[in-house]
Amino acid sequence: MKKITGIKWYHTEQIWYIPCTQSAFYDFKKHAENHIDLDTTSLRQYLLQKKALVVNTSKHINSTTVNKIVSHPLCKENIMALEAMKNMLILKGYSGNTIRTYLYEFHLLLKLLKEHSINNLSKDHIQSYLLWLLKEKGCSETKVHSAINAIKFYFEYVLGKEKEFYDLPRPKKPFKLPAILAEEEVVEIIKNIQNVKHKTMIMTAYSAGLRVSEIVALKINNIDSKRMMIHIQGAKGKKDRMVPLSIVLLTMLRKYYKEYQPKNYLFEGQFGNAYSARSVQEVLQIAKQKVTNKAGGVHMLRHSYATHLMESGTDIRIIQSLLGHNSIRTTMLYTHVSKIALSKIESPLDKLKW
Repeated sequence: MKKITGIKWYHTEQIWYIPCTQSAFYDFKKHAENHIDLDTTSLRQYLLQKKALVVNTSKHINSTTVNKIVSHPLCKENIMALEAMKNMLILKGYSGNTIRTYLYEFHLLLKLLKEHSINNLSKDHIQSYLLWLLKEKGCSETKVHSAINAIKFYFEYVLGKEKEFYDLPRPKKPFKLPAILAEEEVVEIIKNIQNVKHKTMIMTAYSAGLRVSEIVALKINNIDSKRMMIHIQGAKGKKDRMVPLSIVLLTMLRKYYKEYQPKNYLFEGQFGNAYSARSVQEVLQIAKQKVTNKAGGVHMLRHSYATHLMESGTDIRIIQSLLGHNSIRTTMLYTHVSKIALSKIESPLDKLKW
């Protein structure tokens, strides 16, 4: 066994491991086939399931998602269902995040079915599964919504079932208000960042109300210093928009560019590719530790940007356009956290005569 390339012994599990590669398998087979009978059924099933996800989808599905999914073998018919769903999501132009979410949620149902085909499920089966997610697994309303959307997509768009089949009960989403940073807190957070690149990223996020995905996708030619605009391309919903370029930010961008000399992406990673979204989140978390205990990531800066604009008198329709919201109802959320109207209300406690 020790002669096999790449093999390792795991003492706690009392088992040998080899890398899951073609060369490692054939080397193992060469050494072992005269001594044991090989049953490759599970391996073939694993590889078939992995192929259903990986082929031509590297930009849609990352390796972490693939590993989570293929770690639970499916029956052949359900593997075909998973591949059909993946292909339909790509054909319909869904975003990478949506594809990852839908496939992951769909797979959670498929792995429970074991040898039973997804195509044979009734409406009652699906409702029982959703009830199980809520009661037994304690899943949030948001997660159950994602599961419903994934299941609806498969039966409606892949199988072409009638729409009545998807009239499923949806739990109500809790109405939660976002945490908002005070302007003074934003200043302190930015001051806490010493690294020029990190400081510039966080300033860019707040100054234009950008999503973290939009920050890392920015390219040098998206900054129009002549017109003082930032061109956001291919944002959520594959929409472009223009947002004003802050004078303060432009000064910082010039300082950053002089020091780092990016070639393509405005904020480049170690090898010239786009900076990772996770790293941007980590920069903010470290910077705000000494300032506030308010929970939230980069999206908190976007919420704060919108709220501060509203408090300074900016028309809500303009804020809607700057944020790239489809519906004004989404932007109306900030009327609940703006202090303009609330600050005029005097608490009854303050009116009492002590």
